Amino acid sequence: MSKLLPTFRITALLEGVSYILLLFIATPIKYFLDDPQYVKMLGMPHGILFMAYVVIAVLISSDMKWSTRTLWIVLIASVIPFGTFYIDKKYLKKSHA
Repeated sequence: MSKLLPTFRITALLEGVSYILLLFIATPIKYFLDDPQYVKMLGMPHGILFMAYVVIAVLISSDMKWSTRTLWIVLIASVIPFGTFYIDKKYLKKSHA
């Protein structure tokens, strides 16, 4: 098990939550109410969390003995709403127990 796994799980959770907030709350407010402040407020933290998610996923992939296919699934899940929650349940939670 990787020493970065707990950090990755927290990062995945925060990245997933920030993505959902950005997609389903901030973006509709921006376009329907003409108020871009929430996108500006959530955009940078989400971008940083996204980059951290990708970097940590690549770093822990060998420790977790992920195949190239599994690594791609983990990476692609970061751009799908609720994808990081699926990754946590399927690939990370059982490793952490």
